[in-house]
Amino acid sequence: MAINSRAAALGRDGEDVAVAYLESQGWQIIERNWRCPSGELDIVAWDERERTLVFVEVKSRSSTMYGQPIEAISRRKVKKLRELAVLWLRSTESRAPSIRLDAVGVLMVRGCVPELTHLRGIA
Repeated sequence: MAINSRAAALGRDGEDVAVAYLESQGWQIIERNWRCPSGELDIVAWDERERTLVFVEVKSRSSTMYGQPIEAISRRKVKKLRELAVLWLRSTESRAPSIRLDAVGVLMVRGCVPELTHLRGIA
């Protein structure tokens, strides 16, 4: 398997882990991998308990050689996520009492149970 294929598979698997976690928290997944010319949103979800629409960025890594997965989310990326969230809201004409940007980091070391970190309100 090529490096890009491995990275894509790791990303997909990490998103699957994140979705399972969010659903276990009672969240409804509205959209996955929403794309537009400006970029991609990994997960759009509804948190019923908090009555909040949440845009979730997922970062997956197979080791901590370059730090924890969550550390890969830069200020620049957060700014881009804000822009994409606005574009998604406009394109779907959605309304929500509250919106939030979250990050989920998934560390998937071969042979180990995935480790997940969820940061709420990254912006």
